[in-house]
Amino acid sequence: MNRRDFLNMSVLSTAAFSLPVTATTAGWRTFELNYDIELLGLAGPADLWLPLPQTLGDFQRAETPVFQTNADSRNLYQDPNDGTPLFHARWNKPASSRVAKLSMRVSTRDRQTGLKESRQALPDEALRYLRASPSMPIDGIVAERAAEITRGAKGQLQKSHAIYQWIVDNTFRDPKVKGCGRGDIRYMLESGDLSGKCADLNSLFVGLARASGVAAREVYGIRVADSSQFPSMGKSGDISKAQHCRAEFYLPGTGWVPVDPADVRKVVLEEKLPLSDPRVGMLRKRLFGYWEMNWVGFNRARDLTPQPPTREPLKFFMYPHAETAHDASDDLDPPSFRYQIQSREI
Repeated sequence: MNRRDFLNMSVLSTAAFSLPVTATTAGWRTFELNYDIELLGLAGPADLWLPLPQTLGDFQRAETPVFQTNADSRNLYQDPNDGTPLFHARWNKPASSRVAKLSMRVSTRDRQTGLKESRQALPDEALRYLRASPSMPIDGIVAERAAEITRGAKGQLQKSHAIYQWIVDNTFRDPKVKGCGRGDIRYMLESGDLSGKCADLNSLFVGLARASGVAAREVYGIRVADSSQFPSMGKSGDISKAQHCRAEFYLPGTGWVPVDPADVRKVVLEEKLPLSDPRVGMLRKRLFGYWEMNWVGFNRARDLTPQPPTREPLKFFMYPHAETAHDASDDLDPPSFRYQIQSREI
């Protein structure tokens, strides 16, 4: 690869990329993520989109990525609507090997949120997370089930807690589901099949919360280190298949509150513990208001149309995505490209 193919993008000034990692206070950890992607045997032009970590609140700081590629064009892009950061590369002609390598550092610290509710109005940035989207309905059976679950609950906190407890009690992790799941919550409720993985169970929390008048959103990301809580809640080294979706709801007087009912069900399945086990009970209580940050967040994008646009909107953007003029690869089982994501703690 010649010199012109090496681009250090630290000259960009967009906030999602340019904040320096200065993790000097207690509790901060720094990770280096390395992406290695190769598109194989594709005829005609090809495009690649990579989800990237971004700076989030006071618990995650992301540096500017550095990348190498033999693509004809490449760019870092930040979605103007929700700040979703991504890397895009395009190859205009067929090639025997089309490659992209990207490296960046992210610092995180565990996120613990208090639960104090007030009568403050929702800020503008939370109002958008009350609305439905093409793949996130909040009417029909979603609204009906939300009303049943939250009957008698008063305020945003009680409603959110009732929904969280219902998710933990009634859903199941299905290890046969590809990737992180489809997030098709209407199907889950209509069929009565409440099994799935994190993008199913945590999306169900979000949809039921919105249908109850609680602003809520998914946060899509990837595990980057072993967990101090349970082995099944962590991954280090080769994290190519360690994507994980979490959720948040907005509590007036507090702000965004982290939750993760899907990981409670993951522990029940993979640690072979009954829901009644005291260790599960402690985790269940803890994950309503807490994230262990051995995970980094990419974005909160649901039904994303990136720039340049993909053939169809991305229901969620958690995996590398590639397309040619004739084919959009399956992100969960890509036949026409391979990728590896490595994580190491610095």
